Amino acid sequence: MADITPIIPSDRQVIDGYGDGQFCVSGQWRTGAVVVLPDRTEPWRPQDFAALTADDFAPVIQAEPRVEFLLLGAGARMQLLPKALRQSLREAGLVVEVMDTGAACRTYNVLLAEGRRVGAALLPV
Repeated sequence: MADITPIIPSDRQVIDGYGDGQFCVSGQWRTGAVVVLPDRTEPWRPQDFAALTADDFAPVIQAEPRVEFLLLGAGARMQLLPKALRQSLREAGLVVEVMDTGAACRTYNVLLAEGRRVGAALLPV
């Protein structure tokens, strides 16, 4: 039988699991919201989708090398990013795709396996 498991370099941050307000990234459990970039994972201040501001995305906007786009895990269900916030982030050079947190975790891993420079900002579920 052929092994079709994607090879992800060991220095990349892979989302192993999530739930109960936590995320497991590369074998380490973290409580609360996180920003996951290919080379590191950081705590993320926001805890509520409705309270997001452009400043909350500074860790991603300032990341070097830059990410191609950001997956925003909005919590248990997908929500719409306010138009003004989306425009502000676009002006800062950040393309954001909003989805529920579970979908954002899965999509991040797939794109990472494809070698894409993707980031994920994840609110806990």
